[in-house]
Amino acid sequence: MSDQQAQKLISQSNEVPQGSLLHDIELSYWATFYPLGYPVDILTNHKAVLEAAEESFGHASPSRPATGLQIRIGITSGSNSRCPPEPTRREFNYLYSLVADVDNQAILDLKTGINFLWLNQATIANRLYFRYNFLEKAVYLLLGASIVTDLHAACISKEGKGILLCGTSGAGKSTLAYASARTGWCYTSDDTCYLINALASPRIIGHSHRARFRPSAKELFPELKHFPLTPRMEGKPSIEVPISQLPIALSAKEVDVHSIVYLNRVQNEEAILIRLPRGTATQRMRNELYSAGEIRERHSKTLEIFTDVPTYELQYRDLEQATEKLEELL
Repeated sequence: MSDQQAQKLISQSNEVPQGSLLHDIELSYWATFYPLGYPVDILTNHKAVLEAAEESFGHASPSRPATGLQIRIGITSGSNSRCPPEPTRREFNYLYSLVADVDNQAILDLKTGINFLWLNQATIANRLYFRYNFLEKAVYLLLGASIVTDLHAACISKEGKGILLCGTSGAGKSTLAYASARTGWCYTSDDTCYLINALASPRIIGHSHRARFRPSAKELFPELKHFPLTPRMEGKPSIEVPISQLPIALSAKEVDVHSIVYLNRVQNEEAILIRLPRGTATQRMRNELYSAGEIRERHSKTLEIFTDVPTYELQYRDLEQATEKLEELL
């Protein structure tokens, strides 16, 4: 065998077809959506992706500045026809990954906004799984890296004065927000709010188009009994209902924060509001941040805007007495 023939064989054995990387996939379907009011373009090769995006973000209209954010989603046939498990999340500096299996994964650069989601058709067929674990996760991660800071809190308001309802899981944030809205308060969010960065005073955006409840809420609110359970991210069952189908007269997607209330269920005969020390909310919210690295440091700095916002602990036994006590904050 000549040297030329040998070199040709070596070259052929090492050659990897570029097509196996799917680097040139054509994303011929695209549309603009407005999560939290911010314009976001979604590009894909499968129209079912845009149908799912309409379910997640179709309620929102443009109300915030341009982001330049584009979400790219490539759909393949894949090697598995079953819905994958919940994706594992990893972060290193600005790189964030979501990996469910070999066919379903995403990589996000939280600094530049560059991203790509590779998913198979089985995942797209499971619409709720796709929306909660990949589509919405990618969008809110990228918005949260530069424009907003997400907070584990519900929000209601009256006369333009917003109250953040905070507390540990099970403290009653969602149920108290809804119970108050049934009595005339304006509803903004059930358990997640987004603080708009770089403002002089705290203003938040919420998911005012829907409410989510634990299954036990059916015992508190008879109107929820005919709504089915919906599997949520991490497998938590819930009841998700459009606000338009609930007895709520007022809702607002944005509101200025006037005060902050930490909920504490106790067996007191009467509800009690206790003023907390200055800076309590900032410190507690820092402990609950989902971000890491430099982004967490930036979020931590942003939360200083809550340092002088009046903050309280609300000790309460039932929703009626808690709702009445909130009136004192106005």
